[in-house]
Amino acid sequence: MAVIVHHLNNSRSQRVLWMLEELALSYEIVFHQRDATTNLAPPALKEVHPLGKSPVIVDNGRVIAESGAILDYLARWHGATKISCTPDDPEWPNYLHWMHFAEGSAMLPLMLFLYTSRLGEAAAPLMPRITSEIDNHLAYMNSALEGRDYLVGDRLSAADIQNSFVLEAANTFGRAETYPNIKRVLTAWQARPAYRRALEKGGPYNMGPKD
Repeated sequence: MAVIVHHLNNSRSQRVLWMLEELALSYEIVFHQRDATTNLAPPALKEVHPLGKSPVIVDNGRVIAESGAILDYLARWHGATKISCTPDDPEWPNYLHWMHFAEGSAMLPLMLFLYTSRLGEAAAPLMPRITSEIDNHLAYMNSALEGRDYLVGDRLSAADIQNSFVLEAANTFGRAETYPNIKRVLTAWQARPAYRRALEKGGPYNMGPKD
């Protein structure tokens, strides 16, 4: 039975599609569109999961929300060691760190940057702290990617896919220009055939490659 993905445009669910393409899993997409005025998810997502957010997947009757949990689930149940690490792997602590880093640390200041930027001058007192935190996280990631193509080991893992949204958001907000390793790696990830297939199937994605 195919995995069902409740996919919202311009959201974290794009990386779930990428993960599924890397794993060559069969899946179906249920498309949801943001409200053109509020940019919020439609009420129909509340019928799928009480939080009313995307992504959500349904796999063999299991309803799973939260993009990090979804990627971890897919890696454990369908990816084996192809795209994840097991606790007996020396890279496992590093893998675990990056799987949680994206949403636990990096995305908060980026989302604050997005929300407060809509306030104009009213947000000015907050901006130095927000941008310093963004730069703190991006500098850390840029250093971690020095001389490397992936965050964990020498192959793509779920940790890279999980952090792709961080890099894409930073790039879209104009915060990645001074971090050459981030730009290099993001360009390489976005050129992967599986990423391109996911982009084609998922539809317009403002944070994807511009070519």
